[in-house]
Amino acid sequence: MATDAGADVRDESTVDVVIVDDEPLVRGGLRAIIDAQPDLRVVGEAADGVEVGELVRRLRPRVVLMDIRMPRIDGIEATRRVRAGDPALPKILVLTTFENDDNVLDALHAGAQGFLLKRASPEEILHAVRTIAAGDSLLFPAAIRALVTGRPTSSRRAPQLTERETEVLRLIATGLTNAEIAGTLFLGVETVKTHVRALLAKLDARDRTQAVIAAYETGLVRPG
Repeated sequence: MATDAGADVRDESTVDVVIVDDEPLVRGGLRAIIDAQPDLRVVGEAADGVEVGELVRRLRPRVVLMDIRMPRIDGIEATRRVRAGDPALPKILVLTTFENDDNVLDALHAGAQGFLLKRASPEEILHAVRTIAAGDSLLFPAAIRALVTGRPTSSRRAPQLTERETEVLRLIATGLTNAEIAGTLFLGVETVKTHVRALLAKLDARDRTQAVIAAYETGLVRPG
């Protein structure tokens, strides 16, 4: 059953979070971690992917913590449904028990901005929530490499990137930030941002995570 609390009093400086997990203990633990922070608050919970759409429309949280494995509608389909609506709808962080779970890649394809292991520390959970709330992707290069390795190469044709865009994409795939890429290539940060925007458009990628997945699947970047 979906629950919500305090969503009618909205402070724009506070990140509103919805937790979706079929395990009450998991939801309770995440709520305790998040609600202890002055800049974060849990405004609703759901025990099933069926309930997510209505809860998101009503509460309009900035972040949804979404379990992958749930009855009736799993986190992948629930993510797809949420992301198919208003683009201003929340960032989605999927939760998984196993880092080699193939479903993680499917959830990222469906529109999730990142994933988090359920055994993550409270500090890692809070960092993840704040990262995607700020509009950044939660990119784990080694984990994404492991997920795409062994999967068939996509039939989608690789776009024509410039030499510089390819360099930037390969550095994104190693987990570097724009500032770190700028330092590595001796470029200005704004120049790097311009290259990132261009390669995202050419790859038809929503964010850096999507770009890295597309780069591996089309062969622009090779695992290892």
